[in-house]
Amino acid sequence: MELDLHTIQDAAALLLPQAHDAAPAPAPASASASAPAGEEARFQAMQQELLQLLEHYTTGVEGMLETAIPNMEIYRITCPSGPKHAVQKPVFAVIAQGSKRIFVGDEIYEYDPMHYLVASVDLPVVGKVMVTSPDEPYLGLRLELDTQEIGELIGDENLPAAAQVSEGAARGLYVNRLDVDLLDAVLRLLRLQERPADVPILAPMIRREILYRLLMNGQGALLRQTVLQDSQMNRVAKAIRLIKEGYDQALRIDDIARDVHMSVSSLHHHFKLVTAMSPLQYQKNLRLQEARKLILTADASVATAAHRVGYESSSQFSREYSRLFGAPPLRDKRRWQEEEAPVL
Repeated sequence: MELDLHTIQDAAALLLPQAHDAAPAPAPASASASAPAGEEARFQAMQQELLQLLEHYTTGVEGMLETAIPNMEIYRITCPSGPKHAVQKPVFAVIAQGSKRIFVGDEIYEYDPMHYLVASVDLPVVGKVMVTSPDEPYLGLRLELDTQEIGELIGDENLPAAAQVSEGAARGLYVNRLDVDLLDAVLRLLRLQERPADVPILAPMIRREILYRLLMNGQGALLRQTVLQDSQMNRVAKAIRLIKEGYDQALRIDDIARDVHMSVSSLHHHFKLVTAMSPLQYQKNLRLQEARKLILTADASVATAAHRVGYESSSQFSREYSRLFGAPPLRDKRRWQEEEAPVL
C-alpha cells in the first residue's frame, strides 16, 4: 500500500491549490541565481555524479531496487504508466533525472533534480513519474524518515535554533530547493553502496547529517512540528497512526480525539490541514487501497476484499472503489493485468 514518491519549480510555484493541470516543467535552473560560480560548478558536478551512480546501480532494473543502506531505495523507470494511488510513508526523496508530480487532494506538488521532497506523515497521494524519453529514464532515490531519529536530533542541545515553530498544523508534505550541502551528504550515503562493510558505522552518521540539513533548510520547521510533543502537527500524526492501526474497524473519532488530547472539531480542522482530507475520508482511502492490493496481487474476490477491510456492503464498496480508482474492481484488475506494471 505504498508508492515511491519523487516530484519541480521554484518554491513559490510548487504548491498549486485547487489546480488540476499543472504547468509544464521549466528548463533546468542553476543551483542558485546568486550562488558563486565555484559553488554552482560544484553543485552541477554533484548532480552529474548522482546521475551516473544511479544509472550504474540500476542498470537492467525497471522499478525499485533495495540498497545496502537500510531504508534507502533507488529507482529507474523507463516507461512510466498512468498516475498511481498510494499511501506515502514519511520520506526524503531526490531525483537525478526526470520529474514527478504528486497530487494531495486538489493540490499539486512537483519536483525534479533541482528540488527534493519531504513527506512528514503517512499521506494518501496520487503520483505520476515523467520522463522526456526512454533514453533518459527517471532516476531517483528515497530515504525513509524515522521520527525517533528526528526526535533525538531535536533533543540535542547543540542543534542550532531554527525559525520560530508555530504550533499550528500544516500540510504534511513539501518540496524545497536542493543545495550543495544536502546533495553532498546524499552522495556520500549513496557511495556506501560500493562499500557495504562501511555501512553499519558510516550510514547512521550520514543519515543524521541529512536529517540535520532537512531540519535547518527551507521548511524544516514543519518536519520539527511532527515530533514536537503537544504541537498540533504531532497530535495529528498520532491520530493518523491510530486510524492506520484500526483502519478496518468502525471509526470512533471521539475516542481518537480524546487519545490525542484534542477536541473533535479541532482534530477535524487540523487533520484536514495536514492530509487534505477528513479522518473519515482518510480511513476510506486506506481501506480502498488495501482492498485494491488484495484484489490485484493476492487474487482475493471483491466480496472478500471488501469484508476484510471493513466494508459491510459490497455494492457500497464497489461504488467507492470506482470513484477513487476510475473503474469497478474487476475491470480495474483486467486493466492492471494488461498494463503488466505493479502499482503498489
